[in-house]
Amino acid sequence: MDSAHYYRSFALAYVRGSCPDLGDVDDDQLLAAGRARGLRLHRFKRTASLPRVRKVIGALKGFAPRTILDIGSGRGAFLWPLLDEIDDVEVTAIDMLAHRVDDINAVRRGGVERVSAQQLGAERLPWDDDGFDAVTILEVLEHVADPVPVAAEVVRVAGSVAIATVPAKPDDNPEHIRLFTGETLTELFTRAGAASVRIEYVLNHIVAIVKP
Repeated sequence: MDSAHYYRSFALAYVRGSCPDLGDVDDDQLLAAGRARGLRLHRFKRTASLPRVRKVIGALKGFAPRTILDIGSGRGAFLWPLLDEIDDVEVTAIDMLAHRVDDINAVRRGGVERVSAQQLGAERLPWDDDGFDAVTILEVLEHVADPVPVAAEVVRVAGSVAIATVPAKPDDNPEHIRLFTGETLTELFTRAGAASVRIEYVLNHIVAIVKP
């Protein structure tokens, strides 16, 4: 597993956190042992070149957040490049699926202490108003039956900025239950109390940069 194609340091942390019994072995042995035990190391393949990931990370760097809430982190297609490129940020990840949360927390146990995860939905978040410098909710809203309370919570807990991405075109994913336009995404966050919403487009995706 080379660092040019994988987030090797996060993969190593994942194996350490998942298999503490392996003890003090070198990195290559650790990765080999992780594969032998069936750990899903492919999730750490580099994704920073994805246009929507580049757009979001670039926008976040302009706000220089120290704390981020990432809603719907999934397998980490955005989470790992975020942690890789913004060294001093602390990320709290939430996801509905227990195994996704367990995987992220394994990375934390393995030594990447600036990330943690909780199994939560986004309709009612347990944090104070302005609890995070930034909130990201990427490729999530198209899955949500009622995005109105989710958008309201995003705006509430975001101190400086929230960034949302959604598909811009229909696709064949059966889990996508709604299709936004730039106008409907703007309306969603404006009605949720946002001071402003800037819409950008990148390779079949809509990016909303929301000021609370």
